[in-house]
Formats: sequence, C-alpha cells, structure tokens
Amino acid sequence: MKVKGLIINFLHVSFLVLGIFQASVNGRPLLLSLDRPRPDDAADFARWLVCQNSWGVLSTISNDWGGAPFGNVVSFSDGIPDEGKGIPYFYLTALDPTASNALKDQRSSLTLSEYNLGTCGKKDPENPTCAKITLIGKLKLLDGDSEETEFARTALFSKHSEMKGWPKSHKFQIFKLDIEDIFLINWYGGPKPLTVDQYLHTKMNELIFNADTSS
Repeated sequence: MKVKGLIINFLHVSFLVLGIFQASVNGRPLLLSLDRPRPDDAADFARWLVCQNSWGVLSTISNDWGGAPFGNVVSFSDGIPDEGKGIPYFYLTALDPTASNALKDQRSSLTLSEYNLGTCGKKDPENPTCAKITLIGKLKLLDGDSEETEFARTALFSKHSEMKGWPKSHKFQIFKLDIEDIFLINWYGGPKPLTVDQYLHTKMNELIFNADTSS
C-alpha cells in the first residue's frame, strides 16, 4: 500500500511539472496583476500589452546591410512592474548593431506579442485575437545625468536585475523609443485606429494608480 501511495504521489507531481513546462512553452506565464482590457478599448489594451511585456523585437535601419531593417531581441521596460508609463526604455551597447544603427539613423520600431504573456491559450501567435503591437518612432540616446535617465534606469533594473552586473567595459547606455505611430491588432478586422496621444493619456494610468494604492 505504501508503494502504491508513493507511485500515485509521484504521478501527481510529474503531471504538475509537465503542466508547468507545457505552459512555459506555450508562452511565458506571468501572474498578471492588471486585468486584460476589452479588445475594443484600443488605448487601454495597447498600454496593458506594453506594461506586461518585458522583451520584444527592436528593429533599426542597418547601414552595414545597405539600409535593410535589422530586428534584434531586446529587453525593455516602460516603468517599474505594473506601473508602466508607456514609453519603452532600453539598456544597449554600441558593440551591438541595434544601438550602433540607432546612433546613425534613429528610425526604429518595437514589436511585442501577447503570446509571451501566456494569455493566448492554444492560439497561434499570428491569430488576430492573440494581440500584437508595433510602436514606430525614433530610438534616442538619453542624457546620462537627466531625471528621465534615472527613471529609466530604475524601470529597467526593476524588471531586469541582471543588467546591473553587465560589463562596464561594454559601455551600456539608456535609450528610449520616442513613439510616433502605433500598429495594434487585438481582434479581427485589421489594425485598430490609435493615436500616440490616446495611448499615452489613456485611463490605464488610473488603473495603474489604483492598483498601486490598493496594494
């Protein structure tokens, strides 16, 4: 009987581990403290998608390849966890093509997927109901001593603590994406009309504030 009980417990643990592993390969599971907005609330949804993500594909214009777009997987943050302001910040080195490209040509875009959050279930990442967003603008180097730079550093290190130990000899610097246009698909029917002003001044700011004060 004891042996049978041990076998049952082992199987329970095995299925639990397998379930966790399966969730991780279907999308990075997160404990989301901000509820997923309704798809028809384009501005709120866009801010939620940026706030909850921590990495994406940042594309720049490459002079080394004749002006071809160069996409690179990068970490980013728009604020401390669950208190994002909507502007993505990056910790980059000019030893990497992304920062090197941006210092020559600031035109850039950041693409994120809801699939990373683990909230798309079994849907394919290309399914329109598994949201995706591209923020288009200019990737700008921040002043090393500015108040915004300090905010960005706190935002980045709070989500990516490993960054603190990255080699100083690589001369990492903080960049931000100055958003000019937004491409969002979170349902059928094509991209949602959304201006930068709507994105930055959505009521998501109030939701973030309320979540912070209630904790």
